[in-house]
Amino acid sequence: MSETAEDALLGGRVRFAQPARGYRAAIDPVLLAAAAGTPRRALDLGCGAGAALLCLLARVPGVHALGVERDPALAALARANLAANGFEDRARIATGDLSALGESGFDLVLANPPYLEAARAAPSPDPMKRAADVEGDAKLADWVAAAIRAATPKGHVLFVQRADRLADLLAALGKLGEIVVFPLWPRAGAAAKRVLVRARVGSRAPLTLAAGMVLHEADGKYTARAEAILRDGGELPLL
Repeated sequence: MSETAEDALLGGRVRFAQPARGYRAAIDPVLLAAAAGTPRRALDLGCGAGAALLCLLARVPGVHALGVERDPALAALARANLAANGFEDRARIATGDLSALGESGFDLVLANPPYLEAARAAPSPDPMKRAADVEGDAKLADWVAAAIRAATPKGHVLFVQRADRLADLLAALGKLGEIVVFPLWPRAGAAAKRVLVRARVGSRAPLTLAAGMVLHEADGKYTARAEAILRDGGELPLL
């Protein structure tokens, strides 16, 4: 990674350096962190430069967290971001892939995995963006399995995913209960392009389809609710 850009999250509350070109974090990790509730011990699988992790740490003062990232350059950037925001005492970054994850006992595991199956994708020539967007050896089911293994017996797993892959995600979650599907509507009357999905290990409670949230007004500006989350660090209850 040759160049980085200095950005900010949550209306400037969080300093965030990320690659200047290629993959750049959008609103998905911010919304993911906002939907995390108030865990005590959290794991971010595939944390990249740490966008979701940083937002969670800023919003939940009592949480201790681990981020796992297989790309050494991104993992190093995530560590630098933790230091820049004063979060080193509550979080750390491990370099490795899903198969190397050796820790468990997290009451929340969250992930923003690659959205596209290789067979359906037009891969970017940028290797970092390609790895972020397109599944490699680890498929969506592998991400879910790793999250479940790392969670406590009654812990939660939380994903943000494309709406057109909801069936794949639900199939991978298998017999987990208390599943909540939370659509993210681009604007009123438009089909959802993203979903947040939370499930609980060891539960048999039925699935709930939540009302979701509209992200943009007709003029393209964020809705007041979305603005409160993206800029002010508000919580996003899924129910």
